[in-house]
Amino acid sequence: MKVPAAFALVLLSALPVCAASLQEAVDGAEEGSVIILGDGLYEGPVTVNKAVTLKGRGDNAVIKGSGKGSVITVTASGASVQGLRIMGSGESHEASDACVAVKNADNVIVSGNNMRDCLFGVNFEGSNRGRIENNDIRSKDFSLGLKGDGIRLWYSHSNTIRSNRMEGIRDMVFWYSSANRIEKNYIGGSRYSVHFMYADRNFVTDNVFENNSVGIFLMYSHGSRITGNTVRSSTGPFGIGIGFKEVSDCIAEDNVLMYNARGFYLDQSPYQPGTVNKFMRNRILYNTTGIQLHGVILGSVFEDNVFGGNIDSVSNDTPSSDLSVNSWYRNYWDEYEGFDRNGDGYGDTPYENLAYADKIMQRVPALKFFYGSPVMSLLNFLMKLLPFSEPETLAVDTMPRLKAEDVKSE
Repeated sequence: MKVPAAFALVLLSALPVCAASLQEAVDGAEEGSVIILGDGLYEGPVTVNKAVTLKGRGDNAVIKGSGKGSVITVTASGASVQGLRIMGSGESHEASDACVAVKNADNVIVSGNNMRDCLFGVNFEGSNRGRIENNDIRSKDFSLGLKGDGIRLWYSHSNTIRSNRMEGIRDMVFWYSSANRIEKNYIGGSRYSVHFMYADRNFVTDNVFENNSVGIFLMYSHGSRITGNTVRSSTGPFGIGIGFKEVSDCIAEDNVLMYNARGFYLDQSPYQPGTVNKFMRNRILYNTTGIQLHGVILGSVFEDNVFGGNIDSVSNDTPSSDLSVNSWYRNYWDEYEGFDRNGDGYGDTPYENLAYADKIMQRVPALKFFYGSPVMSLLNFLMKLLPFSEPETLAVDTMPRLKAEDVKSE
């Protein structure tokens, strides 16, 4: 049912003013007003074209769209949408129909909302220095590829995306959007948790991403920092914990990557001459492949990481890769078989990751069906004992650690 007009209050200074509809309340409000919505159903769509706050007073202040377009469109800098249940957007990917669409408006706050049955959750276009926080977001009940993005930024910079929970969305995607901070979010059962496209200098920290196709993926993006995240159970044909494609000058540190098809995936990264990517103090545990290298041209630095329980710690699927350009130092490798006679905590001899029969599977992926089978184990043993071809050197750590617990987060 439609809420009686008395429930829509516009606080102008200290005096409440009643409005017949939500749009009338916005149109009649002065800049800086707070529009308080009590429990009930309010009809959308609504356009917020001035710096006012839409705020739910109870737990069930619902704004429902018409099933076409976005439910709430914000076009004014300094506006705020808080504490509402929002539902009923259109289904157009081209128009990015959303629960909340913010267009060319800066310093906008979208906080504490519950978003359901919207194609996109929050869509920022040309909007900077805003905050998207403490929202619970789900897309429409479509197949994964046809869902919309939980949060989408397009040419939007210096925003904070914090403490949101998203499930059953397509991606959280950043197009041409730089210097954003993405922290303490949870995303599950989706496709790409975080996807950067031509988006530089972003900071991704303390998030939890699980049961998605991909945790964090950067494409053609530079200068970002990925730190303190937990990414687990990224599986499927393209299952990746954290992936780089043609990415330079990035740092990935203190992340936990567990139970993924691939922990890290590096495709021609770094890409720009004179740059380097650094991977430090990450815990890469129980993945099918810890780090998969593809098309290595320039070197990365891998220091103080922990490799444990992976089927392959490192693999390379490109024969033309120059793996010698990478630097491996002070990592813990659970398959290291050396000694520490002087008790300094490091192996007396270098750790070498060599591919014998394994490289056959790296060249012919279909043969991975035989992972762990007796025939592959026997073939690998025989090639180590009497190699009939030169093994491929995937990684050499000149100072391997003997104890994983010696790696401390900073």
